[in-house]
Amino acid sequence: MPIEVWSESIWLIKLSNEPALSEDLTAAAERISSGDQRPDLILDCTALEQINSTNLSQLLRLRKMAIDRDSRLRLVSIPDSIWAVFLTTGLDKVFYFEADVATALAALQITPRDENGTSRDG
Repeated sequence: MPIEVWSESIWLIKLSNEPALSEDLTAAAERISSGDQRPDLILDCTALEQINSTNLSQLLRLRKMAIDRDSRLRLVSIPDSIWAVFLTTGLDKVFYFEADVATALAALQITPRDENGTSRDG
């Protein structure tokens, strides 16, 4: 599974096309739910060429898991064809997006958490 532990608090997940996409999203959800860690997640979509309704559902579940664990989730490097799906479904208003991995890493490191460790930006 392409999860890169960038730091104790940030995981970078490089997504690829089906059938690996479904497997990677499922594996990421299982890894997150099985541990005590509360990592922020960066999902790198650079290699994606298409996405289906099952994948969207998996992304929504992963987002909910992140929220429940008070983690943050960023989608980065969204290709135009995938961006069109997010716009059409209204999911562009549900997820947080960044232009690239470096920008997402910077945003997660700069945006503070409060004294309880709670994210201020969702």
